[in-house]
Amino acid sequence: MVDIARTLFFPGLPAAGASRDCTSETPGVRAGLIAASLLFLALFLLAPLAAVFAQALSAGFGAWAAALVEPDALSAIRLTLLVAVIAVPLNCVFGLAAAWAAAKHEFRGKAFLISLIDLPFSVSPVIAGLIYVLLFGAGSAIGPWLSAHGVQVLFAVPGIVLATVFVTVPFVARELIPLMQAQGTTEEEAALSLGASGWRTFLRVTLPNVKWGLLYGVLLCNARAMGEFGAVSVVSGHIRGMTNTMPLHVEILYNEYNFQAAFAVASLLALLALVTLVLKTALEARLGGGAPGRVR
Repeated sequence: MVDIARTLFFPGLPAAGASRDCTSETPGVRAGLIAASLLFLALFLLAPLAAVFAQALSAGFGAWAAALVEPDALSAIRLTLLVAVIAVPLNCVFGLAAAWAAAKHEFRGKAFLISLIDLPFSVSPVIAGLIYVLLFGAGSAIGPWLSAHGVQVLFAVPGIVLATVFVTVPFVARELIPLMQAQGTTEEEAALSLGASGWRTFLRVTLPNVKWGLLYGVLLCNARAMGEFGAVSVVSGHIRGMTNTMPLHVEILYNEYNFQAAFAVASLLALLALVTLVLKTALEARLGGGAPGRVR
């Protein structure tokens, strides 16, 4: 009956169990799809990227270099790298622990843990910054205590690190959880049965099996940490030369109509992103052309 209905109302639909040839398009259709994709990428990705570098070098290489060695720019570069150096290892440790717990063990609240890991994907970065303002601001429950003890979280490096850690939490864990789930627990159980301790099993069995996926997640986490704007903008205070990261410094320069310097710093961010992309591509090639642990 189902086959008859399919024939009557959907004559072009293959019968149940019949294989569908997804590569049956004509050469003209394939060429059109490829051309449309390349045109889209050229208009919305390559053209803006080329415009950034063209504007950055519009006054010559000397002006580009001078904009990067200017004291406020150097401070922004140092702060960006410092925040990344702190936030990425923290998320690396958390991501490993969370993925190991979620993929290798069964416990009550496991689904809730995975949902919490995905929370920063659903929350606006600006809201994330406001959360820390509510937690550590002068009007918060612990704000007066922090002020009385000389502890400054907001408008200082700790607040920027906290906001960056929040928005980058999912990257390592979400790369490792599907990868560890696909690998199963057979090798760990074999190691434990042979007398290896839990810590030794993790170091000698689990970690080597996920090292490339871990590195992949770290790359993505680092890229987001260096380019984060919204959450950091809320908690930084925009203190020039002190709490401005590179994205915030670009905004200030642009608002001051110092376009060449703004694009110069932006081009450095773009270069860092391109380096990350090259490393990401190399990792994908190392792993056989697919992103490790990515759910398809």
